[in-house]
Amino acid sequence: MNDSRALRSGETATTPSGGRARLAGAALTNEFGLVLLIALFGVLFALGTPGFASPFNLFTLGRIMAINIMIGFSMMVVIVTGGLNLSVGAIGVCAAMFFGWLSQRFGLPLVVSIPGALAMGAALGAVNGQLIVRSGLHSFIITLATMSVFFGLMEFITRAHAFRDLPPAILAFGRMRYFGHVSPLLLVSAGVGFLLAALYRLTPLGREMLAAGANPAAAELSGVRVNRVFVQCHMLSGALAGVAALMAIARTGAAIPSMAGDLGQDWLLPAFLGPVLGGALLAGGRVSVLGAFLGSALVSELTNGLLQFRVGEFWVQTYLGLLLLAAVLLDLARRKLVARLGVAP
Repeated sequence: MNDSRALRSGETATTPSGGRARLAGAALTNEFGLVLLIALFGVLFALGTPGFASPFNLFTLGRIMAINIMIGFSMMVVIVTGGLNLSVGAIGVCAAMFFGWLSQRFGLPLVVSIPGALAMGAALGAVNGQLIVRSGLHSFIITLATMSVFFGLMEFITRAHAFRDLPPAILAFGRMRYFGHVSPLLLVSAGVGFLLAALYRLTPLGREMLAAGANPAAAELSGVRVNRVFVQCHMLSGALAGVAALMAIARTGAAIPSMAGDLGQDWLLPAFLGPVLGGALLAGGRVSVLGAFLGSALVSELTNGLLQFRVGEFWVQTYLGLLLLAAVLLDLARRKLVARLGVAP
């Protein structure tokens, strides 16, 4: 009797401790910290600038945020292998121009031109993947080269002419509002995020991607065709860049060669910031879809809020670069604290 009481007493006594450990682990995650930062900066910007919390600005912020999230996803699915895709912007522009070519030049319906644009992005991603696995060079070098090649070929073929006579349905979709200020583009990004989370958690392909990024040699010995997985990751990255490009078209109503900057470089910083802030390991093997979503949302919020404060574009880019550096250093400190406390991050 006494032993059973002691056992029940011990179970009762250890349960709160276990609960506190789980709460401590949750509070030390990137996702929890990002939620706090988004809320904190949202309050600061709303109090400091009267236009930040207006329905129009929230709608505009939601559309920009949706595109940045998709750009971050496009880089994240390559980072999972320990690689990089510097050609995200160039692939996105190529997909957008191909969509404009199919829609305006040939008059094809959206049910054909949208999958065609995504297929173009996936095909260019496959080119990246094949070049990487066949040459043995790091993806940084290959995608740095293809960034210029893809963009240059696109400008040569299209003569750098924009496509502005696009189907009105895609522009109407970009202008839709739910509840007064929620863009459907943001819902698309959330839906893609759910699909990516399901890919990594529930499918053999997703687990193979994580395994190939964590330890390629061990994954190969386990029967994973690592080279094929790398190519598939780059194909997925290209397709997601195409989705981001279609979102940009829905926002502006046109397919423009300069929509991602010269050589697509304007997409590079958002592409890195979202996954890195979200806790993705640059060495590969671990990503957080929710973290990448929240990280990209934070970057969009900061950019919008700083511009509301009339901070120059140059200083905004400077602050975002410093944020990227701080994110890496803070994540290192967080990992050390988690290891010291002995809780699951």
